Amino acid sequence: MKVVVIGGTGLIGSKVVAKLGEHGHEAVAAAPNTGVNTLTGEGLPEVLKGASVVIDVSNSPSFEDKAVMEFFRTATTNLLNAEADAGVTHHVALSVVGTERLQESGYMRAKQAQEELIKASGIPYSIVHATQFFEFMKSIADGATDGDTVRLAPVDIQPIHSDDVAAAVSRTAVGEPLNGLLEVAGPDAFQLDELIRGVLAAKDDPRTVVADAHARYFGAELQLNSLLPGPGALLGETRFTDWLARQG
Repeated sequence: MKVVVIGGTGLIGSKVVAKLGEHGHEAVAAAPNTGVNTLTGEGLPEVLKGASVVIDVSNSPSFEDKAVMEFFRTATTNLLNAEADAGVTHHVALSVVGTERLQESGYMRAKQAQEELIKASGIPYSIVHATQFFEFMKSIADGATDGDTVRLAPVDIQPIHSDDVAAAVSRTAVGEPLNGLLEVAGPDAFQLDELIRGVLAAKDDPRTVVADAHARYFGAELQLNSLLPGPGALLGETRFTDWLARQG
């Protein structure tokens, strides 16, 4: 089976390409640095020729509200049109747990727009909603930093390792289209401010973490369960504490 992975040279995409290859599939990494650009359409007809499945794990280079919306609308429209022309029979996209609940965030509004385009395309699809990756904890801290203070809402979070995300995306891609959502999360839940406090301590980062119920998370105010998956989510195997201990 030929599977084209849009964003196939990034953190998740490179792991997906490797996992599919290990199982005998022809996995093609598609990204601007391989001559495929979903924003311009460059290289799409060529790379999609003979593909059964397309996995989109690409991300916007800018998180500014207007830019991120433009990226996901344009790139997704170009990709879906090219897939229709090529006869692709399964479109898989990686999105974020809680997208529909976090619409104060420009990034989440853009991801919601992406999902709506996929659902309306007529191409059989599967959307994988993942919680935040272990590897993004520093970015969460940085986004909430003012001077030496990190302000975070004391809400629950259930982060997941990138390997477990890639495994879930890969399994979904070679299965029958869900025409719906699959949620994936890590095995353990934490309180966000406490989790980041522990991450910074492990890195000898001197910033102070302050719990603030009204602290914004990439532009959105959070409720206790805003970042959590619902019942029936697929849980990854890697525990955050084990992963953090290996980071050195």
